[in-house]
Amino acid sequence: MKNKGLSLILVIVMLVTAFVTGFSNVSAQAEAALPKYIFLFIGDGMSYPQFQTASDYLGQLEQTGDILTGGIPLSFMTFPVAGSATTFDSTSFAPDSASTATSISTGHKTYSGVINMDESKTIAEKLKKQLGYKIGIISSVNLNHATPAAFYAHQASRNNYYEIGQELIASEFDYFAGGGLKSVTGREKDQASLYDLAAEAGYKVAMTNAEAEATSASGEKVLIIGEKLADSDALSYHIDLAEGEWSLADYTRKGIEVVNNETGFFMMVEGGKIDWACHANDAGATIQDTIAMDEAIQVASEFAANHPEKTLILVTGDHETGGLTIGFAGTNYDTYLQNIASQKISYARFDSDFIAGYFENKTPFIDAMKDVQELFGLVLPVNADSAAQPTLVLTNYEVSLLEQAYELTLAGGVGKRESYQEKLMYGGYTPFTVTVTHVLNNKSGINFASYAHTGLPVAVFAKGAGQYLFKGYYDNTEIYAKLAELTGVN
Repeated sequence: MKNKGLSLILVIVMLVTAFVTGFSNVSAQAEAALPKYIFLFIGDGMSYPQFQTASDYLGQLEQTGDILTGGIPLSFMTFPVAGSATTFDSTSFAPDSASTATSISTGHKTYSGVINMDESKTIAEKLKKQLGYKIGIISSVNLNHATPAAFYAHQASRNNYYEIGQELIASEFDYFAGGGLKSVTGREKDQASLYDLAAEAGYKVAMTNAEAEATSASGEKVLIIGEKLADSDALSYHIDLAEGEWSLADYTRKGIEVVNNETGFFMMVEGGKIDWACHANDAGATIQDTIAMDEAIQVASEFAANHPEKTLILVTGDHETGGLTIGFAGTNYDTYLQNIASQKISYARFDSDFIAGYFENKTPFIDAMKDVQELFGLVLPVNADSAAQPTLVLTNYEVSLLEQAYELTLAGGVGKRESYQEKLMYGGYTPFTVTVTHVLNNKSGINFASYAHTGLPVAVFAKGAGQYLFKGYYDNTEIYAKLAELTGVN
């Protein structure tokens, strides 16, 4: 009996030891999986169609002969974990950026146009207050626009730009970089400049590349505004980027330099002009800005390679914009995405640099089409020669669409639309410009169904510490919940 009792005791001791050892190992693994450095990339308006079109475009550029070998994946498309998130908000299945970014940042649904109103603190605010993480916010659009604002502001309307700017300053986040602030001196232009207020609050405000380059991880709070601003004081579309102009990747690299520390950091990077390009149905600008965001993601991946056990990189979208499709009725089952490479500038720059002059000078259609051929590759039949790409030579029907849109542009000026039919055809954009991009899109075998947001789910890609949590199909509020679980914030 003594031997049996001793054996039983030994078995129990072994089981307890194994359990404790196993629990310790699990705890150690769980501890090791806690992300100390978190990157959250949000492609505004980016869902499956946007990054797949960019991938297919790159693949078709490399294609030789008639054999299609597939797309060239963007770097985040190769991340080890992929999931999907639904995007509806309290108002609509086709939500806006304010509500969807609120869902991602706080885990709560809200109405379209509302930013964290009556909601708890954001994941960024909690990480800073509870864990002492440094926080970076980067966007290719205005830094008090809806998506970046959702990580530091609480407003009943996304259009309260001045008040959002005040909250940006009060957040005491460590690094802001990107497009210029909207409503810098308030709605009536009679309030103190947000830039002056930021400087008074201890931010180093950098407005040039040289000033931005001089910022460092000295502990100083930093607000960097792009040296060259484009439409609506946002950063330039990547397709329009001039020599020496900073890209999203440059701001991300500088951000890492500023916020990197032993405690940890959280950085949200928004590719905001993916959305703007999709609203305007500009596939060329959409593709290039999607690629630009991927270049910024590669910068984060370079950092992660040196901190593989402590870094988490997430890539997602807030919603889809434009109803982009790979496939167009006029080309049946064929795509000619390499045609998009003929586009040299964005719709916005074509408006500012060319359309305004056409309107003022009443430029003849035939002369305007010379610029279209140079900048978008579209060739009038009378100008086609043996060297012209057949898929870029305009049909008589396409010429008639362009002529009609051009006449309407000269008659109404930039951005002035009246009839319901014109709204459906041109979406409030300059008729000639949007028709040029429509024709190029369609001749490439792609199409847009809308000028607004759609209800598609978005992808969620994950790499690094805690990546396993982000697989599956779930709601966008779960992105917050999973980050909170990983980091242990209340």
